[in-house]
Amino acid sequence: MNAGSSLPSSSAWEDLVTAALLGTDRRTPPGVAPGRNAPSALLDAAAAETVRRRAGLRPGPAAPRPRPAPGDPRPPLPAAAARRLALLLADRPGAAQGGRRGTSPDLVELLPQWLTAVNDRGFAAPPESLPALLDAARARTDLRPAALRFAGPRALWLARLNPDWRFALRASPGSGMALPGPEETQRVERLWQEGLFAERVSLLAAIRSRDPDAARELLEATWPTERAEDRLMFLDSLRTGLGPRDEPFLEQALADRSRNVRATAAELLSALPQSALAARMAVRAGACVAVDHTLDTPTLLVEAPHECDAAMERDGVSPKPPSGRGERSWWLGQLVEAAPLAGWSARLGGRTPEQIVALPVADDWLGELHAAWCRAAVRQRDPDWSRALLGPPSAPGAGGPGAVSLAERSKLLGTLAAAERAEWVAGFIAAHGLSEAFQLLGVCAVPWAAPLGGSVVDALNIARDAGSYPWSFSGVMGLAERCLDPSEAARLDALLAVPDEPEDASPGAGGYWAEAFQRLCRTLRLRAAMTAELEARPCVPCGA
Repeated sequence: MNAGSSLPSSSAWEDLVTAALLGTDRRTPPGVAPGRNAPSALLDAAAAETVRRRAGLRPGPAAPRPRPAPGDPRPPLPAAAARRLALLLADRPGAAQGGRRGTSPDLVELLPQWLTAVNDRGFAAPPESLPALLDAARARTDLRPAALRFAGPRALWLARLNPDWRFALRASPGSGMALPGPEETQRVERLWQEGLFAERVSLLAAIRSRDPDAARELLEATWPTERAEDRLMFLDSLRTGLGPRDEPFLEQALADRSRNVRATAAELLSALPQSALAARMAVRAGACVAVDHTLDTPTLLVEAPHECDAAMERDGVSPKPPSGRGERSWWLGQLVEAAPLAGWSARLGGRTPEQIVALPVADDWLGELHAAWCRAAVRQRDPDWSRALLGPPSAPGAGGPGAVSLAERSKLLGTLAAAERAEWVAGFIAAHGLSEAFQLLGVCAVPWAAPLGGSVVDALNIARDAGSYPWSFSGVMGLAERCLDPSEAARLDALLAVPDEPEDASPGAGGYWAEAFQRLCRTLRLRAAMTAELEARPCVPCGA
């Protein structure tokens, strides 16, 4: 490089940039002659200065080479499944045109199910797929737990080299390090005392899952010094393995300076039917509800609280109701939902949950009382009360006397065993169709049991025959693509043709339905193929 350049190195680049912005007619940089050739000379000077700037950089200190990626002891993925993964990761959601999705399966929606299946089988991710897998997890937070589990330790190694994948480190305690074992007390203590908040939450949850008492004792040791928002998150981890031994700590938390912490502690204690708080709530709620035998039909009388005293507030009752809600009904609901359900039979004449729910309620308190019992059944995971409040699926409205909304029904169904849940939803669909079934289907185990899958297919067929557009059922159809048992594909063959349209049918509806059923059938067969690929013999690297 010629050291005797006409442009001083300290200001040359700034002069060139200024001349380019203002134009060579107004500003000619030093060393460039004005005139017609000035623009070309400016570009030549910029090229020379670029070379000078690059050549003049001082080399930085050599960085240490990264440690090799850790090994993954899990068996390799079968070759066909590895190819399938590449296709799933390469697919991108496309906007449907004119409301039509065509007949091709939506691979994006099948990726979560594929990840669940591969994790159940314990395969390792192919190294070449890790970048695309981390990109997919970065874009979709719902994929992250399953994707990171499948990706294994090598994904964490990559995440430390690429800022775009740092979410993987935040999702794993110890910045990618393995969790301390039960015997590594010093590592546990150091991570708990010095780790980032996300690392501490993950550590507490992991310990709670294997040793609930040890996790609670770890939390107790630093509880007074924790921030209020951190205490709330830590306290929430006690839902796992919640038991009577947690009661003394939760009772102390009822006096916490944070209202949200107090409310969470009270909720956890009310889920322990033998706790002192549950007993106190049972007394309060029992004083509000009684059976009136003076009428022709035994009737429940409700006398809501007239005040929220300090003791009630300490036990988690919020004194201020939401906008539009009366104070007394607000207090009553909180008392009833926190009282042990097992105690109502003795307080109401030895009646069963079905008999209690069937009693009329005076003075328009039925909705409030039954809604509170719904919340209690969900919180206490009581299937007997859930069945009583759900009622038979064929009942008018299919909600039973206490389920005031589809959200309530779906939560109550969540307390039942998977087979019973599917049977109830199948009966609901058979009696009422699919118009209100979407939320209920979402709580059913996948793949759907045969009676439930049959009810869904039959209801879709009825909707098709009615001549309406399938877009009203797009949500259910999307669920069916992911949740129907692949063996149902054979039943769909008769529905793939374009049906004859009745006179009052929506124009072109038959063609849309044929496309929808073709896509459903292809998706089910693709899911069957994906499962078969995972069952194939894994590929073994050469030389292994």
